[in-house]
Amino acid sequence: MIVGNWKMNTTVESAVELASAVKRGVSEDIASDVVICPPYVSLVSVSEAVRGSRIAVGAQNMHSETNGAFTGEISAEMLAQICRFVILGHSERRTYLSESDEFVNAKVLAAKVAGITPILCVGESLADRQSGRAVDVVTSQLDANLNGIDRNANIAVAYEPVWAIGTGESASPDVAQEMMARLRLALADLLGDRATDIPLLYGGSVNLSNIASYMAEKDIDGALVGSASLDADTFCQLIALTSSSGR
Repeated sequence: MIVGNWKMNTTVESAVELASAVKRGVSEDIASDVVICPPYVSLVSVSEAVRGSRIAVGAQNMHSETNGAFTGEISAEMLAQICRFVILGHSERRTYLSESDEFVNAKVLAAKVAGITPILCVGESLADRQSGRAVDVVTSQLDANLNGIDRNANIAVAYEPVWAIGTGESASPDVAQEMMARLRLALADLLGDRATDIPLLYGGSVNLSNIASYMAEKDIDGALVGSASLDADTFCQLIALTSSSGR
């Protein structure tokens, strides 16, 4: 599984151009699931642009409530007819908008009710990593964010070390695999045998030079890609490398 998070980039016009270019560049017989997540304003247009292809569309966020006086927010019900996926708990929202584990958990549960698959992001800060608390912090996030989740719920989990997002730095494959293995164990405690079916994605400065090394690891099932997903040629190459890994 490979997910492109476009963040606050592209206009509606350029988003359609980018989505169309990705559609042209993605083989119909790829083995990977491909998801692109444009800004809200482009969701409908991008969905139309990739219609009939193997590419799914996801939102970058949503609110936990179904409706009400939440100016500027979008509910799962509003997204359900447009999107199959939604990114929740991204570190940028946790950091810049002070989103708590409880709020992320409420969003995850709301997405499930609406039939949208959450791509749940977890990750530690550099201070957590340096103090030896990385595993405890990340597994604690996972437990809190999935509290009350149905064992049969469709979810994906993205491990994004905060210190590697948009910095050009990336966790080594060994470090990423160590965390993924711990996440897999934590998921087994929560979901039982279903844990083996949950895609675990690595995110944090993923690029053409390092994607293959991540995909070679046992518990890494794909990638959540930021800036590299804004170039169609690069993203299509990342998709091809992910698909050819045989995972």
